[in-house]
Formats: sequence, C-alpha cells, structure tokens
Amino acid sequence: MSKYFNPEERAEDLKDFKIFLAPLKGKAGQLMQALHHAQDEFGFIPTEIQELIASELRIPMAEVYGVLTFYSRFTEIPKGKTDISICMGTACYVKGSGKVLEEIEKAVGVKAGHTTTDGLVSVTSTRCLGACSLAPVITVGHEVHGRLTAKDVRDLMVHLKYDEKARKEAEEFLAKEAI
Repeated sequence: MSKYFNPEERAEDLKDFKIFLAPLKGKAGQLMQALHHAQDEFGFIPTEIQELIASELRIPMAEVYGVLTFYSRFTEIPKGKTDISICMGTACYVKGSGKVLEEIEKAVGVKAGHTTTDGLVSVTSTRCLGACSLAPVITVGHEVHGRLTAKDVRDLMVHLKYDEKARKEAEEFLAKEAI
C-alpha cells in the first residue's frame, strides 16, 4: 500500500473512478484517458490505482507503469495544489531556464521534485513543455509563462503569492486582521 494513499479515506473517489473506467473496460487505446482522469481525480497515481487501471482495462501492469513514468504529467507521489513546471529542454536551457529554476526554488523554498510543507506548491523540472519559441518557459498550473528572466520569476512568484516570504507576510497580516 502506498504511504500516501488510503483507500478507505478515498472510497468515494475510488467509486467514481471505477464508474469512469467501466465504459473503457477492455477497449484498446484507453490508457492515457484513464491516467489523465486518475491524475486529476487523486492528484497522483499510486500503485493501487495503477493496478486498478491495469485490471479494468485488461492490460499488463508493466504497460501502465511504463506510460505513467514516461510522461512528466503523471506522478506517483502527491503534488501540491499548484505545480510549477520548469522546462529544461535544450531551447529553454540555452536561454536560461537553469537560472529561472534557481529563482523559483529560492522564492518557493523547495528544490525541484519537492512540495512545500503546506502542500500548496510543487516545483517540477521537466524535459519539454512544447513551447520552444517562448523559451525559457514555465507552467503554473495550466498557465504558460514564456520568455522569462530571473526578475520576471521573482515578480510572478510574489504576484501569485507562491513566494515563501510573501505567503508568510500575508498569513501574519490575515492573523492580525482576525484579532
């Protein structure tokens, strides 16, 4: 059992997911659709869900795992409420995505591949986001931000309240207002 997934706590979500999978049962070519739905439903795809997908779609577990680990969109561990993905592909890297990543890590307070302790933000390094003409590129959730400099990143993180210092200041302000 995954240390991040408790089937009893997610019983309703599991029921809904099984209902979603029912019309896909035994049909070829439905794995990506099932994985996308699982990622959206659970926020990650633990072993238990992978096994369920394999069983319901009648495909080998190795196929599910192979596709899941090939695409950076899917994850086996929970991500934060918002995922900030930084493209490290050739075009983006040459145009400074390494410095952009450093700024994001500094602003958010976690390294790539990790999630903030409050569970709000994950930072992900990825190979290509498919927007090479906008290099360097990041996505914040489903929003694409391109042609970024280190200063742009600092401003964006503060504006989006993903900057660790800005979040703490906002929390302190709200706590004072509540008194």
